Amino acid sequence: MDVDSDASGSTRGEKKEYYLNPIATPMASEKLTKRIYKVSKKCAKSKELKRGVTQVVKELRKKPRGICIIAGDVSPIEIICHLPILCENAGIPYIYIPSREELGLSTLTRRATSCVLLTPGKDSKIFSKYEKIREQILTDHPYMK
Repeated sequence: MDVDSDASGSTRGEKKEYYLNPIATPMASEKLTKRIYKVSKKCAKSKELKRGVTQVVKELRKKPRGICIIAGDVSPIEIICHLPILCENAGIPYIYIPSREELGLSTLTRRATSCVLLTPGKDSKIFSKYEKIREQILTDHPYMK
């Protein structure tokens, strides 16, 4: 067996499998997911993000800007099914990631988070990394232009 195992029975190096909703497209690649987690952590430290469905919807209606990150394993699906439509109407790129628990951890909260809106300013330190993620989402999914 190529996976290491601890005395407690947990495994290291094994990929976690998540339940994904049928509407969870476009799904981020593993590399892009890791980048998103890093940038969202930095945005959380500088308070340049909105977490949770209610805050994201309010921000999308008030002043639409940023990137919307939606967890693909949210159940029931009705909680997040309206977000892609709001993002498309506002012209904001969105992407799904596999786990809401990891999204919550990357935004420095202890609770799982269904969606996050990253909104760094142009004078922010992480704006260049944010722009790279935005460009990659737009090139991978050209219908979002």
